Formats: sequence, structure tokens, C-alpha cells
Amino acid sequence: MNASAHLSKLATVGLIILMFSCEKNEPEVPGTLSNWPQMSYPQDNQPEISKINLGRKLFEDPILSVDSSISCASCHKPQFALADDLAVSPGVEGRLGIRNSPSLLNIGYQPYFMREGGVPTLEMQILVPIQEHNEMAFNMVLLADRLNDDSTYKKLFLQAFNDSATAYTITRSIAQYERTLISRDADIDAYISGDNNAITPSAKRGMELFYGVANCSKCHSGPLFTDYSFHNNGTSILDGDYGRGQLTLDSSDFYTFKVPSLRNAALTAPFMHDGSVATLEDVLLQYNAGGSLHDYQSLLIQPLGLSKSQLLELQSFIEAL
Repeated sequence: MNASAHLSKLATVGLIILMFSCEKNEPEVPGTLSNWPQMSYPQDNQPEISKINLGRKLFEDPILSVDSSISCASCHKPQFALADDLAVSPGVEGRLGIRNSPSLLNIGYQPYFMREGGVPTLEMQILVPIQEHNEMAFNMVLLADRLNDDSTYKKLFLQAFNDSATAYTITRSIAQYERTLISRDADIDAYISGDNNAITPSAKRGMELFYGVANCSKCHSGPLFTDYSFHNNGTSILDGDYGRGQLTLDSSDFYTFKVPSLRNAALTAPFMHDGSVATLEDVLLQYNAGGSLHDYQSLLIQPLGLSKSQLLELQSFIEAL
């Protein structure tokens, strides 16, 4: 074999080795990430376009609040993945509660609602902010009367339900709209579909950490990046908010909250149930330190010992969600 042919053969072998090496360096995608659940609809609230459109109009209309000052969209803004950029969003008259506004994207897949999981259906959940004193502070009967006095809404309810505005029709129309708020076109979804360039090398290393030594997937699992379980993640305790313990009156549930989805998390700062952690970087630093080490912290929260570069890689992966 002459020198030219020998060099050509070596180059071919080297290219094959390089290709094989690149393939091996691609992190394995957990099979569960492509197993999206089937969204379920109540028997009495199957999707219809007229009801969805009515629900969207109601969602964006401050007519739902007692003084017509705030709407659902006031606290769930598109630029923040239908969450808010405030620790706690103000209700009517500037009243503040104690909970951070969560993202509504993919809310139709949730098995139960509110941070403590005490509301079994989306239709029932809609009653909460409308009637809550620190949010819209209205009465459902009076709201129905207000909507029925509006000629436009009177017509829309008749078209959608062949009925007037009632607590039943109001909640079902808004729930129909909220079930259309689906987010599954992030960079990670393109990567799962086979586009190896959809996420950065840093995010790929972060993915290995997420499913490896950082153990984030213990709770943030599946395509929605949550298992909907209840834990205290080491966030400092807020007096007066016992989380799931307020619902169950079980001391083992004190200060526990539903695990949130990490999809679009990079858009939803500030974080935690009370909005007490300002940035995604701060969230990862808290987990890396092993939480606040108070008595109610889950045993799952342990110091991670990740380096600064590893934390940046983990953040890159979460930003790809």
C-alpha cells in the first residue's frame, strides 16, 4: 500500500472513531420523556370551540373581580409562561395573599389543583380565585347576574351552552380554555425527537446531572417534569402557611407542597410556593446546599456538592425545558 492510500485509510478509520465517539457522548434520553399522558375531560365538559372562546374572553376580562379591576390574566401573563414575575400577585384593592402564582401551561394534565392539592377538578379550582378575599373577592351568584346583564355575554353563553351565565357554565367555559394551554415545543422536545443539536453541550451535561448525581428526576419526572407528589424542599418556612397540612391536619404534611412542573421554569421567576427565591441560580444554590435544614425538610433534600460549572450546566438543561 502506498503512503497516500495508507493516509487515506487512516483518515477514514479516524472519522469512524470520531463519529462513534460523538454518538456515545450523546446522553441517553429517558424513555418516559416521550410518554405524554392523555388529557382527560369531564363527561359533562367535552371540548367545544364556542365554550373555549368564551372561556378565553372570561379569562382576560376583569369583569370577574368584584370591582372589575383584575382578571385571571392579571396574574397569569404570557411573557412569564402564564405565571407572574412578582413573589405574590396583588388581588383587588392591592390585597396580598401568601402564594406565588404558578404557570398555567399544561394545567389540564394535573391530577389535582392548588399547591396543597386539595381541589380535585379544574372546574372547581376556578371557583377559588374568583371567590378568594385576597384575589377577586366576588360572589358567583352576583358574578352570574353581572354577566347576564351584559348583552354580549348573554349572547355568548346562549351560543355556547344554550343557557345563561351560572356558576356551572362560567367554570366550565374557563376550564375548557385552560385545557388548551399546552406547552410541548421546547428545545428538549426537539432533542427527544432526534435533533441532537436542539440543546447545547452544556445542557446535555446538565441532563446527565439531572438524571444522575443531582437526583432531580426523583420528583421532577416524566414529560411534565413533575410527579405531583408533596414535599418540603428545604425552602424557609412561612408562618401561617402549613401547605398540605392545612388540608389533611396530618403533622407529616406540615409545610409540604405539590411538586411543580419544571417546564418553562426559566420564565417563571421568582420561585417556590411563596416566591421567596429570586432566580433560577438561587434555586440551584439552595438545592446544592441541601436546603435550609429545618425540621420539616424532606429527607430527599441532601447537599449535592456540585461545582459552579456543574450548576451552570444543570441550569442550562432546565432552561432547555
